[in-house]
Amino acid sequence: MANTNITADTDVHAAHAHHEHDEHHDEHWLFKYIFSQDHKMIAKQFLIMGIFWAFLGGALSSLFRIQLGWPEASFSWLEPILGQWVEGGKLNPEFFLALVTMHGTIMVFFVLTAGLSGTFSNFLIPLQIGARDMASGFMNMLSFWFFFLSSIIMFVSLFLQTGPAAAGWTIYPPLSALPQAMPGSGAGMTYWLVAMALFIISQLLGGVNYITTVINLRTRGMSMTKMPLTIWAFFLTAVLGLLSFPVLFAAALLLIFDRSFGTSFYLSDIYVAGQALPNTGGSPILFQHLFWFLGHPEVYIVILPAMGLVSEVLATNARKPIFGYRAMIGSIFGIAVLSLVVWAHHMFVSGMNPFLGSVFMFLTLIIAVPSAVKVFNWLATLWRGNIVFTTAMLYAIGFVSIFISGGLTGILLGNSAVDIQLHNTYFVVAHFHLVMGSAAFFGMFCGVYHWFPKMFGRMMDEKLGYVHFWLTFLGVYLVFIPMHYVGIAGFPRRYYSFTAFETFSQFADLNMFISAAAILAFLGQFIFLFNFIYSIYRGRRASMNPWHSNTLEWTTPVNPGHGNWPGEIPAVYRWPYDYSKPGAAEDFIPQNVPFSQTESSNLPNERDFE
Repeated sequence: MANTNITADTDVHAAHAHHEHDEHHDEHWLFKYIFSQDHKMIAKQFLIMGIFWAFLGGALSSLFRIQLGWPEASFSWLEPILGQWVEGGKLNPEFFLALVTMHGTIMVFFVLTAGLSGTFSNFLIPLQIGARDMASGFMNMLSFWFFFLSSIIMFVSLFLQTGPAAAGWTIYPPLSALPQAMPGSGAGMTYWLVAMALFIISQLLGGVNYITTVINLRTRGMSMTKMPLTIWAFFLTAVLGLLSFPVLFAAALLLIFDRSFGTSFYLSDIYVAGQALPNTGGSPILFQHLFWFLGHPEVYIVILPAMGLVSEVLATNARKPIFGYRAMIGSIFGIAVLSLVVWAHHMFVSGMNPFLGSVFMFLTLIIAVPSAVKVFNWLATLWRGNIVFTTAMLYAIGFVSIFISGGLTGILLGNSAVDIQLHNTYFVVAHFHLVMGSAAFFGMFCGVYHWFPKMFGRMMDEKLGYVHFWLTFLGVYLVFIPMHYVGIAGFPRRYYSFTAFETFSQFADLNMFISAAAILAFLGQFIFLFNFIYSIYRGRRASMNPWHSNTLEWTTPVNPGHGNWPGEIPAVYRWPYDYSKPGAAEDFIPQNVPFSQTESSNLPNERDFE
């Protein structure tokens, strides 16, 4: 009876949305391209903003890698660009900290959270579950514009007289709580907090929409166990965001109180310039707990959507069913649940009780199990597949490689005894840049290359895509593998210059190599930018289903309008991974093809699902 009600509700929504679709033909351009409520246009808006922030974040990292690679060099050539932040040919040390802070903030939140999840959750959820649009188009529009407003404030903070926030992307007190601590603790920190508050509102609006849409608006026949793994990943990512982002919002609110209203949530026994402040009773460790309760799920808010995209692309281009579909769903659940209970492994050196540390160490190591399940299933999907090496497929395979490499170092850092030695060294930087940063970027590139034809009706150039992939793949390994070695030797992160330490001077050549590789890898991204922009206008026109995929988005027209399907929404009869099925006329069978049309390839009792 419940299924009947859901189907009826879906049909009513579909009819209503189709009526709305008819009314959107003569939309004013302002409401079609700017204040759009069409999930596909909003996805493109998130993607364009994400690309902008990615190049800005990459440029900032190139600036501080120049400083780390050539600490004794003169940077007078940067004065016309950076102005007061270059003094006597040297980069200002406080500006160096600001560069590191803004790079981390931009990449983690504005690119890999909003850019990745905002783009593909918006674009694929309605198309792959058979819905006309999101549950609330208006809320969806608000989600983007809160993100846009947050972006404006964060961008403006880069040009403040006192500089942007400089307390690290984790904004630990007391640097972030005392405006007088350093120039980057002043107005730049205030702008950071306001921008992040707006960003969190954006993510919560989007998350509520994604969850509601997946639960309520699936087309006829689309049970939860027939959803593509992309939808499972987006759905559980949204759940994680709803549970953890409010905690960061609370942490930021208490930080604002400490900064502006004289409270002492995070401050106690503080001296500035030899003078005692009146704050007593607070603890910066409280902030660490609140921040990392979001900070660790954030790792999976970033990586889970990439995992979903990669799973879909691997199955499509291996021309094989995904291996262990239900185990993949279970592993996503396992990762989501465990990610909420491991946050204090970031705090092994904070003086916590060793017994408590051992509990968090155990939970941290356990999370390797569902991650290993996913890796095994991806490799099994590739095994003896009839692989088509599209650019998207290369990025999917590259994702698996980088996720394995970065994950192995995570097992070392999960051990509290080892972490005490490696904490706040470049080993940690290399680990999370591989397992979260680079892997998530590979998932994002994989998704852009694969779904570009559905987004823009044209194909990206595959040869340029191959060049982009190999430059990026080699660049990532050339940057972060040597960085592990430097970190094992104890090289500390966030140091402006290491030349004063004789122990670290031996790594001058290696640091120069890492910086050169990082800058070349960043420059290689302009190949992608050219390919992306050129292909939107001049790329080869796409066919309706260029990759011969099974999921519902490829049943829409090449350039679907607002409402996605011009007629009735197709019903679903089968799971999304019927590739290379014995007896089938072709090596793919779309989800909307009834079993009655594929008698030669049906397994026993499959017609019972119609």
